[in-house]
Amino acid sequence: MLKRLLTFGGISLLLVLAVSCSRVAFTGRKQLNLVSDAEVTAMGLQSFKEFMSTAKPSSNKQYNLMVQTAGQKLSKAVTNYMTANKMSTDLSAYAWEFHVVQDSQANAFCMPGGKIVFYEGIMPYCNNETYVAVVMSHEIAHAIAKHAQERMSQASLVETGASLLSQSLSGTTSSTQTLANMVYGLGTNVGVILPYSRKHEIEADRLGLIFMAIAGYDVTKAVDFWTKMSQGKTQSTLELMSTHPADQTRIASIQKYIPEALKYKNTK
Repeated sequence: MLKRLLTFGGISLLLVLAVSCSRVAFTGRKQLNLVSDAEVTAMGLQSFKEFMSTAKPSSNKQYNLMVQTAGQKLSKAVTNYMTANKMSTDLSAYAWEFHVVQDSQANAFCMPGGKIVFYEGIMPYCNNETYVAVVMSHEIAHAIAKHAQERMSQASLVETGASLLSQSLSGTTSSTQTLANMVYGLGTNVGVILPYSRKHEIEADRLGLIFMAIAGYDVTKAVDFWTKMSQGKTQSTLELMSTHPADQTRIASIQKYIPEALKYKNTK
């Protein structure tokens, strides 16, 4: 059994070493890149269209104005900065749009390609343009860092690994196979998928601070915003089993990266 799993581990390692990698803009982190940007963007656009076909646009003029203003300011500033500093050649793939919909959830999301949606439920926390910019820059960061592409690449690799494990256990008892698959599933979710998601959230916070600084916003207000968000929660989730970092982890990380972001203030 051990020999089989070691063989499986060796094959998996070779797969990891063989995959193509790219680097995240600004942070330089290496990331998996097994899917094309065009493919992911097309999928994101389709999902966005399906979502908006049933969503109810917000009629709150103040909400819409703040989201549009912050979105336009941030996306333009980041695009101009990256173009001027020759940091990307595919910025034309981002067709930025900013929407507010009627939903009580305190949430927002960004589809690959730049379609960003705020739920009305998060707007009481975003009671000024700077707080909107904290959330907006975070969502823009997910798109610029190509986190969706990385998650899809990662899922593909995990699926391949599960298939190889199944093949390596052929001929063993059903109970052995069941136990091995349970351990593999828990290991990939807790050891790989969830930590990667938390890593993406922290990276999006880090990039978001940089984007805020480039656009001229006060990056120190990010701490105030996330503190207010944490105080508004009614329950928490064990960080190990969460796709997002714990509130205090996130706030501490933001405080850590503020000095880096301030270096981008008044840059072009």
